[in-house]
Order: sequence, then structure tokens, then C-alpha cells
Amino acid sequence: MKAFLVALCAVLVSCTSTGPRSATHTPSPAPESPAPSTAPRDPVIAAAGDIACAPLERARARECAQEATARLIQAAHAAAVLTLGDNQYDLGTITGYRLSYDRSWGRFKDITRPVPGNHEYGSKKAAGYYTYFGPAAGKRTQGYYSFDVGTWHFIALNSNCYAVGGCKKGSPQETWLRADLRAHPATCTLAYWHHPRFSSGVHGDADGLADFWTALYDGGADVILAGHDHDYERFAPQTPSGGANATKGIREFVVGTGGRSHYATLFKHPNSEVRNSRTFGVILLTLHAASYDWHFRPVAGATFSDAGTGRCH
Repeated sequence: MKAFLVALCAVLVSCTSTGPRSATHTPSPAPESPAPSTAPRDPVIAAAGDIACAPLERARARECAQEATARLIQAAHAAAVLTLGDNQYDLGTITGYRLSYDRSWGRFKDITRPVPGNHEYGSKKAAGYYTYFGPAAGKRTQGYYSFDVGTWHFIALNSNCYAVGGCKKGSPQETWLRADLRAHPATCTLAYWHHPRFSSGVHGDADGLADFWTALYDGGADVILAGHDHDYERFAPQTPSGGANATKGIREFVVGTGGRSHYATLFKHPNSEVRNSRTFGVILLTLHAASYDWHFRPVAGATFSDAGTGRCH
């Protein structure tokens, strides 16, 4: 009887089995997807000058590309937007700002840190510029100020020297600049204004701004941005006199490519590394703790670009 029961049990087990018997195995859990990174992205700033055509010119797409350059900024998700002057042609009136600039770059007004160009002073005391940007443009009698983005210190200067008591050594603005540099000894410093100290374009060098460069060089600044010449130009790091100095020199970018026409470059300036006078676009700077990446991004359909990396002093 006992033998019969053992045999019956063996038959029942074999009939309910779905396969060969094996050692006990606990299945491994499915691999988990990696958790999304919560590390903050290093900030990106976008900049260009010579931007918005006069309201009646806006339909001339070949000469007026402010809408196209605004789309580049939108795609970059910039932390701040720097305008490099001549933001609104031809006279910088408040009407012009509202009917042209505001309909393109105006969508970034809350994060814009502007400087005035010579066309802004086509209106008496640049009234349209200061009215449009409000406190973000600094005091109406000055137009220069500073701020921080991430770990970087930014200095906005007014290169319309006649309007602010000069730009030479000892002027109110140059004195303020040196004091600001002493008060903000950041690892990385960027300054910007409208008229380029060095340029291969039709306007050439703005020699009257030499004392700005000297103060910034003495203060350890790293990058200078300017507009005025309607082209893109990148320089190797330079001393105040224009000599190459890879260790302490300041790198200048001329980015007069915001949308209002092009100017030809007339010659190759010493230490000029890249020049282009046919492409609208903006420069994007990614700000790291002790370095930066630059990328000149062209408007849709254009092929020229420029990119690289620099270290802070």
C-alpha cells in the first residue's frame, strides 16, 4: 500500500509540472532607469548688438534679421541677454522700440541687460532707450552698472563718452570701473559696451576707450564684448596696447550681427583670429566656474559658426 501511494504521488507531480524541475531561483529585478540629473546647468548668456531695424524697414528680410536672431535666443534658454548697443535704429525712439525691437528681442526684456549705442543717442539724452528698459539700463545720466550671473561678474559700460563725462582715466566712469573691479574680485569677469576697442571693420579701433581696457586688464578681466561694426570678429587675448598675451590678455568679441545689415571687414587686425561680415547671429557663452565656452550661432540657413573654450585668469 505504501509503495502504491508513493507511485501515485510521483504521477500527480509529473502531470502538474510545466517543465523540468530546477533549483530554486529568485528572479533579478528589472534594471532601473537612471535617475534624472538634478545638477544645475551652467548658465548661458546670449549677446549681440546692432539689432532692430526702424519700424518701416522691418519687412526687408535681407537687411532686417532681428526676428531670426531672436529665435536663436529663444532656443538657447539663456539666463541673461546682453544687447551691445544700437539696439533700435535709426534714432532709438520709444516709438521705434515699441514697434520693432519689442516685437522681436522684447520677449526677453525681463532678462536683458542692455548698453546704449550711438543710435540710442539719436533721441535727446537717449530718452527712448532709458524709457524702454527702465531701471535695467542703469541711471539715465550714466548707463553703466554691474551684476553677477552664476559665479561671473559682468560690467556694462557706456562708450558714448561725451554723454557721461568722458571715458579717460580719472573720468567718473573710469573711476567707477576701477572701484567696481576692486569690490568684485571674481575669478571670471566680462565687460561689454558698444564701440569696439579693436576692430578690423569699417569703424576701426576706438582709441578713446583705451583706459577702459587698461582698468580691466589691471583688474584681471577675461572677456570683452562690443558691437558697432556690423560683423563678427574674435581676437586672441590682448594687452591694452594690442599685444598678444595668452596668460593675462583679454579676449574681445565684436558681435554687431543682431539683425540690422552687414558691414565689410576692411583689413586683418593684429591678433584677429576669425572674421565674418555676411552672417547674422548671436554669441552664446556658457559660464563655468573658471572657464567659458563660446559659440557664435548663425541664423537658420547660414553656415558660418565659431566655437571654442577659454580659461579665466
